[in-house]
Amino acid sequence: MAVQNTAMNCRPQCGACCIAPSITSPIPGMPHGKPAGVPCVQLLPDMRCAIFGRPERPAFCASLRPTQEMCGFSNREAFDGLTLLELATKP
Repeated sequence: MAVQNTAMNCRPQCGACCIAPSITSPIPGMPHGKPAGVPCVQLLPDMRCAIFGRPERPAFCASLRPTQEMCGFSNREAFDGLTLLELATKP
């Protein structure tokens, strides 16, 4: 069965998009960005972004939209899928 690219809300306690991918642009508290697999310093204990919706949030982060295709059916699938995407796009 194909996974549709359907918009959805972020899952509670996930944070996969704040951990799995590398971010090459500056983030407040991480002036050189962050490597893949490292939690962003802006990731709160409840796995939400402390700078969500603020202008200092990197464009990469603002461009991410939770979809079934990106996030799968569980937090683990989201992390695994984003990790595979990171590896596939690594220079």
